[in-house]
Amino acid sequence: MKKGKANREAIVAAAASLFWQNGFASTSLADVGSDAGVPAGNLFYYFRTKADLAQAVADVFVMETHAMLEEIAAEETDPRKRLVALVARLSRSQRSRVAYGCPIALCVRDFRITAPQASERAAESFTILIAFMARELGRAGLRPSLALAQARAALAEWQGGMMLAHAMKDATVLAESFRRLERLLAS
Repeated sequence: MKKGKANREAIVAAAASLFWQNGFASTSLADVGSDAGVPAGNLFYYFRTKADLAQAVADVFVMETHAMLEEIAAEETDPRKRLVALVARLSRSQRSRVAYGCPIALCVRDFRITAPQASERAAESFTILIAFMARELGRAGLRPSLALAQARAALAEWQGGMMLAHAMKDATVLAESFRRLERLLAS
């Protein structure tokens, strides 16, 4: 990998982590450069503004969501097994979600004022997840309107579980939410 591409990826990864852990407003470009091992002055070569960096982080969320769902679709053909696999994938990050909340939801909120396009782009990850769940629920026999409503309820369960678990610093809350999510998607 070329050094420029490696630096850009390191900057975006550092920004995503710092935005998640410290918040967008509290993270300076100097913080990102330091964390990425790139001099702060060189950041402007890759990203002219903090909003441009937010857009790159949002793009990564969308790409990672697509990649996860493509992997699940490649591994499983049965719609119910795909939904079970999705819940299993989402539950892998319970510890960090309890500690910091959902990185996508936080960026959607934090980017909204100063980087609204990045906020909208990050929110696409949720739209993609809902569409995947609705499609698989439909393939499992639910009417399209019910499949969509159930998919939205599933995402709300997951997000609400993360938010409450983070607020209470209680992993049990999120584990219970994943059990409800499994039941919701299995019905």
